[in-house]
Amino acid sequence: MLNENVWIVIPAYNEQQNIFGVVMSLLELTPNIVVVNDGSTDSTQNIIEQLDVHLVNHMINRGMGAALQTGNEYALKQGAEIIVHFDADGQMQAKDIQKIISPILENQAEIVFGSRFLDNKSKIPLTKKYFILKPAILFNWFFTGLLLSDAHNGFRAMSGKAAKRIKLEQDRMAHATEILDQVRACDLEFTEIPVEILYQEYGQKFSGGFKIIKDLILAKIIRR
Repeated sequence: MLNENVWIVIPAYNEQQNIFGVVMSLLELTPNIVVVNDGSTDSTQNIIEQLDVHLVNHMINRGMGAALQTGNEYALKQGAEIIVHFDADGQMQAKDIQKIISPILENQAEIVFGSRFLDNKSKIPLTKKYFILKPAILFNWFFTGLLLSDAHNGFRAMSGKAAKRIKLEQDRMAHATEILDQVRACDLEFTEIPVEILYQEYGQKFSGGFKIIKDLILAKIIRR
């Protein structure tokens, strides 16, 4: 079981096929689970309501960034000292959670990023690996000044103090780069931990990367 001050935040949008199994695997570790139902139009909400977890509903689909910010705020109100971001699609592994929170528990980092590239367990489709993720790593470095081994991997953990300082304004997928930018701006200690991602589907495509770049550039222009 996880420490009682660890909370898991799960953003969920139309995940009726996966959400039950994901939540059940996590309930073996902790009851401190908040699922943010991000305006699902399928049976996701009904399934979550049958499970012994905390549920927050967005009336409309706002995007993963918005769902994570809602989940962070909810967990902090419950007294969370560590928050884990965990996807609802069944690709992340509950067994990796203890690894990803260990650097925070040991005061070695304030935020920990899961990486698919620090070992060979994640069988990433080759086109995704070399034509999407590798360029994204370089883009994140250029945009944020942080050079990590992976990009846009939603498996991460942060201390409660870090979560209070990170405010996600990018509602959709650009939030992943926004987090890196805020880690640098807030001078938060960070590290990476190898995690295993099981690909059931391809996930974000090349066109999604252009949407992320557009959202980030627009945000920079608006702030000026």
